[in-house]
Amino acid sequence: MNRAVLALAASLALAVPALAAPGDMSAATFLAKADALKAKGIGALGSPDIKLLRAEGQAAGEAYRQRLQAERAQGRPSSCPPKGTKVNSDKLLAHLRTYPEAVRARTSMKQAMADYFIRNYPCR
Repeated sequence: MNRAVLALAASLALAVPALAAPGDMSAATFLAKADALKAKGIGALGSPDIKLLRAEGQAAGEAYRQRLQAERAQGRPSSCPPKGTKVNSDKLLAHLRTYPEAVRARTSMKQAMADYFIRNYPCR
């Protein structure tokens, strides 16, 4: 009986991150999944994590775009990226690595994306 309860608890614990809103994944989880995909090489093409990471990145980017739009309306943008700027995945992963490991776990991808734009596209 105890094994069944433990198995159920473990499966529920694993399911909780899937219930999080896109963009809320931690930078640590995002980076770990991206590194695992890179390690698989061409074998990663069929992995569902590719779609998951793409969705996370897009949601985080969209959240920052909306935030920036509101900041611009108030006359105080936190960054000034050129129109049509796209995020380079290698640069984003390098940015995620700049967070100390303890901080990565509590930094959402939404926050990490905002930090990426603020650091790379300051307003002058």
